[in-house]
Amino acid sequence: MPESLELPARRGSRTGRWLLGAGLVVALGVSGWSMDRAPGAAWQPALLGLLPWVVGKYVLCPLRWHALSVSGQSRRWHLRAYAESELFGLASPAHVGADLWRMHRLQRTGMNRPCSIAEVGLDRLVGAIGLGVFVVIAGATLPPALLAAAVGIAVVTLVVGLVLHRVRPGLLAARPLPRPRVLLKGVLISMAYQLSVMGLLIGTVSSMGEQVQPLALLGVFGASQVAGIIPGVHGASPREGALVVGLASLGVTWTAALGAVALTAALAWLPAVVLGGASLGVRRLRRPPALGALGTP
Repeated sequence: MPESLELPARRGSRTGRWLLGAGLVVALGVSGWSMDRAPGAAWQPALLGLLPWVVGKYVLCPLRWHALSVSGQSRRWHLRAYAESELFGLASPAHVGADLWRMHRLQRTGMNRPCSIAEVGLDRLVGAIGLGVFVVIAGATLPPALLAAAVGIAVVTLVVGLVLHRVRPGLLAARPLPRPRVLLKGVLISMAYQLSVMGLLIGTVSSMGEQVQPLALLGVFGASQVAGIIPGVHGASPREGALVVGLASLGVTWTAALGAVALTAALAWLPAVVLGGASLGVRRLRRPPALGALGTP
């Protein structure tokens, strides 16, 4: 690589590392500040709730992505790439860093950008469908205003997709739609993941010395997902705010509600750092050294 091109590339790489580090510091700071709102928490119920959530987030979700994917990569590749993406997602508003990292990893396998965007978007869409089906089957309903907001967002997404298909019909041609059987499998996996999230929430609420009915908590959880559309930093986003208000509406004290949500946000970092950080570290160690490091002119 010519020196004139290599220097800007190195500067860009350093800038990216600094931005990532700053994002991680801010996000960890917010989560640490949130933990101050959880005095006297009993950790055992929260850790018990964390175990199924880790399986749901870091096993089931990557398997859903693998089932929908056309990248040709193995399950192990999807497990590692997803774990890495979660670390970036926690440090970015609206978890957008996770999607960008997954797109980046797909493009490194040779997939073009439109196809990678479509694949990650499809995985997100199937996850949203699974959430909606989970809420309906459990018999919980969202408040009318939130339900209308969710339907409106779905309609806007559909219209944008139809317009894009008409204006640029060949843009997503490289990404075929999944077969109905694959789509159903993805929705079922998404529903199982939502069940693991419920387990984590029940565990953190129990850690604060309170109890909630699972079906009542389900409506609160669905409402918080709609609020989560608005960007925010992990641990202090509209989603967490909606969860606190919802738990309080179920009879949980405000102190316990705030502590349970703060505990949930803080615990999410543990598997992200251990699994995602370890995967990133192993990949970096296995990366071949640059030519300059070998003394090549």
